[in-house]
Amino acid sequence: MKTINTIKKLHIPIWLFCLLVGVLVLRIPSLFEPYYYGDEMIYLALGNAIKKGMVLYKSIHDNKPPLLYLTAAIAGNLFWFRAILAIWHLMTVFVFWKLVRVLYPKKINLQKVSTCVFALLTTLPLLEGNIANSEMFMIGPTMVGFLILLRKNQISGAPLVAGLAFSIGALFKIPAAFDMPAIVLFWIITQNFSSKDILITIKKTVLLAVGFAVPILVTFVYYYFRGALSEYFIAAFGQNFGYLSSFRPDDTREPFLTRNGPLIFRGLTLLSGLGVLFLARKKLSKQFIFLTTWLLLTMFAVTLSERPYPHYLIQSIPVVSIMIGILFTNKKIEQTLVIIPLLVFFAIPVYYKFWYYPSAPYYVRYLDFVSGKITLDQYRSAFGNNVNVDYKVARFVIDNTTKDDKIFVWGDNAAIYAITNRFPPFKYVVDYHINDFSTQEDTIQALNADLPKFIVILPNSQEFPDLVGLIKSKYGTETLIDGAQIWRLLNTPLRENYIID
Repeated sequence: MKTINTIKKLHIPIWLFCLLVGVLVLRIPSLFEPYYYGDEMIYLALGNAIKKGMVLYKSIHDNKPPLLYLTAAIAGNLFWFRAILAIWHLMTVFVFWKLVRVLYPKKINLQKVSTCVFALLTTLPLLEGNIANSEMFMIGPTMVGFLILLRKNQISGAPLVAGLAFSIGALFKIPAAFDMPAIVLFWIITQNFSSKDILITIKKTVLLAVGFAVPILVTFVYYYFRGALSEYFIAAFGQNFGYLSSFRPDDTREPFLTRNGPLIFRGLTLLSGLGVLFLARKKLSKQFIFLTTWLLLTMFAVTLSERPYPHYLIQSIPVVSIMIGILFTNKKIEQTLVIIPLLVFFAIPVYYKFWYYPSAPYYVRYLDFVSGKITLDQYRSAFGNNVNVDYKVARFVIDNTTKDDKIFVWGDNAAIYAITNRFPPFKYVVDYHINDFSTQEDTIQALNADLPKFIVILPNSQEFPDLVGLIKSKYGTETLIDGAQIWRLLNTPLRENYIID
């Protein structure tokens, strides 16, 4: 009874409380996953580097804005990174419910269906809801921004505060910025076009833009004083333009229209959709106009790179969930109309062949592990063939280095850096960073300038002839761990009687 009374005081419906408990239960297996997911390993490696005093972007590199790496730094390890995500996600589900309630205050069934759909799609492994990716963090601030602006009783300076919220989302990942124009376009489409309304829209838009710009400018000032402004701007902003159509074959010699045709087509689709909404604005509800505008912009954002990673779709899931709620509960003409934007959205993962991950085997595997049906090694190997290798190599490195020793791992995997809290003598932690943003020649120069104690060559890594030459001249006593080569710098002893299981 006390629990129920507490829930009522917090103004949380019993059904929502039960849903949040269910989400938390579904997230328990994610807390005990091994170090395996490539992007998370980079986030954790960079987070640990920040804690050691290394300057992000200058001393250690990745190409996202800083908030995700700072979150990883606070976490320190994978368990706490996922725990922070779990808490953040519970708050995100709550904010989503508040947003739906503002849009449809009297539609209780719509609120329930939409919130349940959203909670499941952002929790299950289907779209990588269990992974601490940027999308899982950025959708919450985005919805806070919309919630501030769509409430009837707005706080003072609402556009400015909402802009701050949108900016926080963008500082997790730049594509979050595509959500913010949805509210501006909504204001434009639904206004009466009197001089007074136009001035009000301009004022709100300016305040929104100022609020959005302030946190980003603060990061510019911070990295300026850390001597890393140019590196920050290039990595977090400039290099993100490289995502455009990055999965298509190299077509830089093709004519402009051929090379950029898909992007232009998506832009025209966005403009056409907005045009239809404008022409039909008097026949549609304001909620429908806002939601469709929001969906059009998120669809443009999730297809920017044409990459088939399922977590990209998370950006569209809030608005898609509300539309699914409308489809199943709202007995008006828009119940039928909503089918059109939903069909367009669901065509995206089909056309671009987005990946997905089955959820049932994920939970069965966890239950088998906690019940003792499979061993820890078997559980880890289910996440990837080299996961156990990474753990064995990491243990070897930890046992034979100090926290200040440098190592270099050649391979498409930052897990060993993340587990060991050891770093290379330069700022790149995976081979594709070197291939995309540097060269193998520069890597050899950096290694020669600050020779790491150990060089690890992971199984199935790409050829690196100059690295082999460096090893032959300055390293010796190869240790082989399940296909991973570990080379020790000459005149640096191993721990006595070290045994590899």
